[in-house]
Amino acid sequence: MTSHGVAGHDPSAETGDPPGRTDTDGRLLDALPLVLSEAALRTIEAVGGYAGGVYLRSGTPGLLRMAVLAGLPGALFRPWWRMHANRPFPVAEAHRSGQPVHLADVEEAMRQFPQLVASLPFPFASLYAPVVSGRERFGVLVVLRTPTPGVPVNSRDRTRMAREAQRLGASLARLAEAGHAVEWPGEPVCVQLPSGGTKPVRIGYFDWDLDTGTVTADAGLRAILGDDTPFPGTFEALTARLAPEDSYALWTMARRAAESGAQMARRIRLKGPDGGLHLLEVSARASPGDRPGRLSGSLVDLGTGLIGSDATDRLPQAILAIDRLGRITYVNHLTEALLGRPRSSLAGSTLWDALPWFRHPAYEEHLRAALLSDEPVHFLAHTGERAWLSVSLYPGHDGVTTVLRPERDPTYQPGSLARPDVGLGSPADQASALYRPVALAIALTEAVTARQVSAVVTDELLPAFGGRQLAIYLLSDRHLYLAWETGFPTGFLEPFDGVGLDARMPGVETLTTGRPLFYESMQQLSRAYPDLPLDANTGARAFLPLIASGRPVGSCILGFDRPRGFSPEERTVLTALAGLIAQALERARRYDSESALARGLQDALLPRRLPVRDKVDTVARYLPGTQGMDVGGDWYDVIETGQGQLALVVGDVQGHGVAAAATMGQLRSAVRAFALGGLPPQDVVRGTNRLLIDLDPGQFASCCYVVLDPETGATQAVRAGHPQPLIRLPDGTTRVLELPGGLVLGIDDQASYPVTELRLAPGAVLALFTDGLVEQPGHDIDEGIERLRRTFSATGAVSLSETADRLVRDARQATDRPDDIALLLAARWANLA
Repeated sequence: MTSHGVAGHDPSAETGDPPGRTDTDGRLLDALPLVLSEAALRTIEAVGGYAGGVYLRSGTPGLLRMAVLAGLPGALFRPWWRMHANRPFPVAEAHRSGQPVHLADVEEAMRQFPQLVASLPFPFASLYAPVVSGRERFGVLVVLRTPTPGVPVNSRDRTRMAREAQRLGASLARLAEAGHAVEWPGEPVCVQLPSGGTKPVRIGYFDWDLDTGTVTADAGLRAILGDDTPFPGTFEALTARLAPEDSYALWTMARRAAESGAQMARRIRLKGPDGGLHLLEVSARASPGDRPGRLSGSLVDLGTGLIGSDATDRLPQAILAIDRLGRITYVNHLTEALLGRPRSSLAGSTLWDALPWFRHPAYEEHLRAALLSDEPVHFLAHTGERAWLSVSLYPGHDGVTTVLRPERDPTYQPGSLARPDVGLGSPADQASALYRPVALAIALTEAVTARQVSAVVTDELLPAFGGRQLAIYLLSDRHLYLAWETGFPTGFLEPFDGVGLDARMPGVETLTTGRPLFYESMQQLSRAYPDLPLDANTGARAFLPLIASGRPVGSCILGFDRPRGFSPEERTVLTALAGLIAQALERARRYDSESALARGLQDALLPRRLPVRDKVDTVARYLPGTQGMDVGGDWYDVIETGQGQLALVVGDVQGHGVAAAATMGQLRSAVRAFALGGLPPQDVVRGTNRLLIDLDPGQFASCCYVVLDPETGATQAVRAGHPQPLIRLPDGTTRVLELPGGLVLGIDDQASYPVTELRLAPGAVLALFTDGLVEQPGHDIDEGIERLRRTFSATGAVSLSETADRLVRDARQATDRPDDIALLLAARWANLA
């Protein structure tokens, strides 16, 4: 992409030659766009998308061009017409790597491609499939659709994307073999999507002989009336299929047409047997004797379209509709009055021609948000000298319905800006508008908890806009609770904590209406909410709704020390950033709930106490990680086997969260069951390996299993891909206990695990641990093991509990601990009192 953010261009302008015209005979113009358009429409329908297209290679090495854009107005997405293959965007990644990219929601996009979210900060899902044939790379097939937060793209849709991309690649290869240069040199072709869920229009005809009373109906009319049996040929047979009130109306209309004595037509809406409304038109034709002797009629099945048009005409709001390419498809009578133009001149024109103020970059961004997110968008538009409109955009599969309301007291006035160089569309405003979402989106990808998200907003958002106060409220049980505040007087916000959604307060109404509220002075805020306590006499406030994928999350309040205006660019950026903040907070809320579940699960699964035996002392420590879900799959256990022996176990399941904790619990139970069954050590580990493969959780695990006889010190040890344990001898010598090991668990059901036999002398201490204790980013694991060995050796004659505390002390004090830690110490004594 050559640019991201808002750019001042005219979406209605026509530039350049027709796309793809490279052959004088026009064959490429016909063939290539047709193949690409067909593939795009077929793929969008196959995976349930609402827009998409194809990027194709160009004559410039490393540069892709958007060749086809379906379901979106091309000019509105001009900054995305070009894509360099080395850019950090999913289109470039799919083309460069030859691998598909599937982004199920904005959170996944933020993690993998923060620049994509920064340039299009709206909630949508996107799928990308490379278009190749053999070694030939042609481009990328793209589909946009409604996001599914937390639910990955399913295998069916992945397969369909791959199949359609392969099909397109084969078609393009055939074009290339026929001598066509399969490259795209110009602007994209914009393609309209077929209407979704629209019934076909059906028409039926009948003839009515008034002299004989005979009615002749064709098959089309009988199908509409829900009867394909032979028609009896009488008026009563026709009206018997209609509601009584419609039958009388039809008869009255027919008599009036017959008695008028002139060539005429009458229309009426009738309710058919299927419950649908149909338009009936009856026309009279003259017969010999100068009197109409026959009536001919047509019955048109219109569904509910006509009713919808009439209904919107009766609403006290200006309403217009556009298709997904930006062309006006409907205008009600109040829109005619508001714009001062008849419907006939508006229908079919582009939104930018009918409403020139929509060319403003800030308003274009709002339209992009509606088209991509498939969620309502609300904003205030400056349409001319002292003229303002409140605009609401309601998107759907076939287009966008726009509601316009005149605004008499807008909260933004151009003259109130502090400096003209930061006004509407100024270079400074546009440059900062590009920076803010990039910086915030990247920073939010690092934030995990709600507190971290709030800290990011404080560090990134407030300085960018010159704010001094910030408050974030989160929704729970239809009440808003204060989650974060900074800059407000101590205790000022306490009365608003836990306020209900029925309260008349700006922080509540911005969430319930979905509309951001901007007040350029405290006086203006006081006029709007006379009973609202204020913390200052001067300043400005912005109230932003936090809504993630259509779900209300909370509200955000920004405070400023001085009165100030909010330009359309700032409103657009703040509204978009509020969406990113809401997504991050929703993710943090899920993390918190899942983390609590995982912690509870792990606490329930780890042993509450270790068995006490003569001549053996055991101590364990567990530390969760400090990143992400915190809870991992590390575990320890000490098992009395029933044969006078103790089994010492330390294991580590790949990953974090509920899944890792659940798998850990299953493995701990399996090891305990095999050990209590009296199986030798190698069979315990082998059986656990096969069980993990049978469970198929998509995870693997490492394990160290040691069986100790307290009386004799005889020890048998087995290792499955786990770090080597340490042993401290009675004289203080500490060394790594070299154990030959097998594969990690869950990989190979035929794996074998050799047993190492040794003897643990009285006074010796064995240390089993997971890799989190010895691994540090940027350092070799051997360095961590050596550091642990020295610490272990220096513990001397301190108690075993103090030894364990010293071994985990550095890890416990670390603020950045990427993995969890399990440590198990076992000491053998000659006579343990």
